[in-house]
Amino acid sequence: MAASSSSAATAKQSDHSSPSEETEEESEFCPGFKDVDAFVKHGLGAVVSATKASAALPAAGDEFDLYRSFPAFQQYCSSQGDRLLHCMTQIMQHHGCRSHMRDRNRLTGLEDRFDLVVDSNDAILEKVGILLDEASGVSRTQQPVMPAGYQPPKIVVSSWNRRGGERRDETFHLLHAKNIQRPQLKFKEKVDNSNTPFVSKIFIKPNAVKPLPSYFANKHIRKERPEDLDVPAALADFIHQQRTQEHVDDMFSHPYQYELDHLVMPESLKCKPDVQMYKPLAESTCQFIYTLDDLVALNEKLAKVSEFAVDLEHHSYRSFLGITCLMQISTREEDFIIDTLELRSEMYILNETFTDPAIVKVFHGADSDIEWLQKDFGLYVVSMFDTHHAARCLNLGRNSLDHLLKVYCSVNSDKRYQLADWRIRPLPDQMLKYAQADTHYLLYVYDRVRADLYDMGNGQPTLIQQVWDKSRDLSLKKYVKPIFTEDSYMELYRKQKKSFNTQQLAAFRLLYAWRDKLGREEDESTGYILPNHMMMKIAEELPKEPQGIIACCNPTPPLVRQQINELHQLIKQARETPLLKVFDVFLSLVFKEEAAAAPAHLTVAQQKAHSIMESFENPFRMVQYFSLVHAFCPVVLHTYSLTLVFSIYHQRTFTFPRMPSMTPLQRFMRYTFFFTHLYE
Repeated sequence: MAASSSSAATAKQSDHSSPSEETEEESEFCPGFKDVDAFVKHGLGAVVSATKASAALPAAGDEFDLYRSFPAFQQYCSSQGDRLLHCMTQIMQHHGCRSHMRDRNRLTGLEDRFDLVVDSNDAILEKVGILLDEASGVSRTQQPVMPAGYQPPKIVVSSWNRRGGERRDETFHLLHAKNIQRPQLKFKEKVDNSNTPFVSKIFIKPNAVKPLPSYFANKHIRKERPEDLDVPAALADFIHQQRTQEHVDDMFSHPYQYELDHLVMPESLKCKPDVQMYKPLAESTCQFIYTLDDLVALNEKLAKVSEFAVDLEHHSYRSFLGITCLMQISTREEDFIIDTLELRSEMYILNETFTDPAIVKVFHGADSDIEWLQKDFGLYVVSMFDTHHAARCLNLGRNSLDHLLKVYCSVNSDKRYQLADWRIRPLPDQMLKYAQADTHYLLYVYDRVRADLYDMGNGQPTLIQQVWDKSRDLSLKKYVKPIFTEDSYMELYRKQKKSFNTQQLAAFRLLYAWRDKLGREEDESTGYILPNHMMMKIAEELPKEPQGIIACCNPTPPLVRQQINELHQLIKQARETPLLKVFDVFLSLVFKEEAAAAPAHLTVAQQKAHSIMESFENPFRMVQYFSLVHAFCPVVLHTYSLTLVFSIYHQRTFTFPRMPSMTPLQRFMRYTFFFTHLYE
């Protein structure tokens, strides 16, 4: 009886313990990790550490070659390299990829291993995409869902589908028009892609306190644009610069600089506002404006309100400078969507209300909008309130419009068409609703943020004034057109973690110039013609055959395939450049920049003398004149060498005192005296 009761108790205890053990086993995602988040956090830390270690690897150069000459360093590098190859092999085998990373008989060189890594990454990422789709409830075999009125053959689809809960019927795809007619062909004025600074399109100045400069009012001068001259582009740019030289100050000034400098915040903004609720989006009327009469009528309506909200939809992939495709405007009562592609040449009419200081224009994140309005329409904004700056003053954590809509309106904004191609005509109803929603709630948000700013300022409009001032400064922003120079490629090169030799750098320079020239001629973006990473790849590889250029681009851009022979000639030209080390490339660039900075009014002999004297202020250029200095002043050479070595040893930057008021000879004697006493 006791035995039976004991066994029963044991069984009962085992019954109670088994579920807990099973619960512990089930709660553990994998050995050592309770859930997915813990595993992801650990994995992310490992990835970050590996990325930092990879970025810290030494670049090819004299320092690495010096350490490589020591047997111990070679042995250490070899052992660590084998460890990495073994780790990569295990990862590839785990995912079912072909892996022979350590088999030296199968792989002949570094390029083969690199190709194997690329192929394996593609396979792994493809599996990741499939698993993510399955976890989101999306089948890869499902047919794409398109907006009504559009045939699939005319649309290129780029999608990231996410299904969940009650929104199963809202699986979406981004739209990118593949074969629509380019809207630039319908513009009354040719797009100005010339390599000259941007000149405002304004020719009439409503609400002016200071009159418009004569240059903008003179139609004869304004018609002499570079693109209208029947000569090569470079010559047209030069002629245009010469003809407009006397109007430079007026051309590049902000037409409403004076008005904005003397702008005063309206009295209505100095008190706490009465928040006016928005109408439900479904009950609001939205008028699509595509004729001049409708645009004039809209301008008359806007002149009667005290504030209205504005937003823009822009397209930059199939245009060199980008084009504004839509303008959304909302008042307290109505919403309007303007077809700016159709009314591009008539949009200047809105300057009457956009520059009226008595009407507040509400934007959110207007940094780009201000530039687009100037570039495409010659529109300027006076009396603007940017809710983005208001959100920053309120310290809401996030400053996006999406966040403001969630906080103040409890609205989850629909971003299905955020990156859609807004050149499509006619626009589907879904895209029109999306565009309408961008400004529909903005005036209500404008009221709410002002009320919060007033409360945060203890009943004083100090914070509102702060946002107003920042918005005014933003209105003073001027659009600057990208100007190509011989050294423009260096800005992009410095951003890349690459160390090119002279041939690679020459190829990169030639490709950069070719891309810029073709983009201006064809009115295509540089990203469409040849993306940066593909251009870097071609410059790095220096393919010997046209097929090698195609192999560096996946997918191959249409204009690259079309002009493959010209690109091949550019690469051949770069290969003929003398091969120098990276430091020599940098040194030659220093010489080139300083030679360009030499005074132009000097003779050739005087410029050479000036260059020699200026070298004493630059330690890098001093190396080139060691022999010259040694010929007549050995002390200078010795002391300079000792000082430079000392500064390098102690990791300090050694600079020479500049004396711009002295003549070159006086400066040289002063440095000689300085070095002599330093040596003593």
